[in-house]
Amino acid sequence: MTRFLLLLITLLPYPGLAFSLTLPLPENGDDIVGKVIELEARYEDTLSDIARNFDLGFRQIRIANPKVDPWLPKEGSQILVPQQYILPPGPRSGVVINLAEMRLYYYPDARNEVMTFPLGIGREGWNTPTGDTRIIRKKKDPAWVVPESILQEHEEKGDPLPPVVPPGPDNPLGGYALYLGMPGYLLHGTNKPYGVGLRVSHGCIRLYPEDISNFFSEVPKGTPVRIINQPYKAGWLNGKLFLQVYPPLSEEIGEKGQNFTGLVAAMLNKLGQDSRKPDWNALQKIGGQQNGIPEELTLWE
Repeated sequence: MTRFLLLLITLLPYPGLAFSLTLPLPENGDDIVGKVIELEARYEDTLSDIARNFDLGFRQIRIANPKVDPWLPKEGSQILVPQQYILPPGPRSGVVINLAEMRLYYYPDARNEVMTFPLGIGREGWNTPTGDTRIIRKKKDPAWVVPESILQEHEEKGDPLPPVVPPGPDNPLGGYALYLGMPGYLLHGTNKPYGVGLRVSHGCIRLYPEDISNFFSEVPKGTPVRIINQPYKAGWLNGKLFLQVYPPLSEEIGEKGQNFTGLVAAMLNKLGQDSRKPDWNALQKIGGQQNGIPEELTLWE
C-alpha cells in the first residue's frame, strides 16, 4: 500500500471548502490512482468532518479506521484517509458508479484524468438499480415532484409531504439534479450531506453539495452512465497486484456469510496469463478485512 504521511495538516474550517478529487490516469497500463494519507486527529474532529473535508463518504473512512471512535477520536489518533482507488473494471469512459463502494468515477472526454466523488445510495428495500443508462436532463435548482410511493410512506408515518417541494433549503435534491434514462432515478445534491457514504435514499444517488456543483458543471447531457455493484476490485501498480475490498451490500451477503468467489474471480481476471501463483492465505485475509484500501497480494514464482 502506498501511503503519504502528512506531517502537518489543518482541516478546513467548514465543508464548503472541501476539495473533490481529480486524478491523472495511469499512463503505463496500471489501474490505481491516488494515495492513502495519514494524519493526526485534532480534539474537535469527528470522522464525518474528516471524511467530508477529504471527499470521502462516512462508511469509507469508518471501515478504514475500525478501531477509532467515529464521533470522539482521541486527539493525536492516527487516521487513515483512503484516497487511493483501483479503477472499476470495464471501459474508462463516461460515468461509472460502483454501488458497493458508494463512489462515482467520471472520465471526461479528451482528458487523461478521472474525477471521483463519494455517494449516498438507496437503502435496503429501495435499492439503487444497476445497469447502463445516460444523463438525459440537467436542472439547476430543481423542484422535487414527490413519487406516490414516498408520499404514501410519509403519510403512514404521520409526516405528510406536499406533492411538489419547491427549490430551497427544504428540498432533498439540493441545488442540482441530473436525470437518468432509468425512469425515476437521478443524481442530485442534498440538504442532508452527512448521508453521503451511507444507504439512506429511496434509490436515487446523492452527492455532497460542493461535489454536485462541480460535477454538474463538468458532465454534459447525453453522457453514458454505467452502474455496477462490485465490492471486489483487483489492479496493477508498478508490477504488483493489489486487491481492494469493500463490505458487500447487506442483501448480497448469504446465510453462510462471507463468500470470496467474487474476490477470486476479480483477482484471476486481472492476473490473466501471468503464471505466478497468488498467496491464498493473504487473499483470504484481505477479503476478511474489507477496509476499502488497496492491499498488495503476494505472487509466488
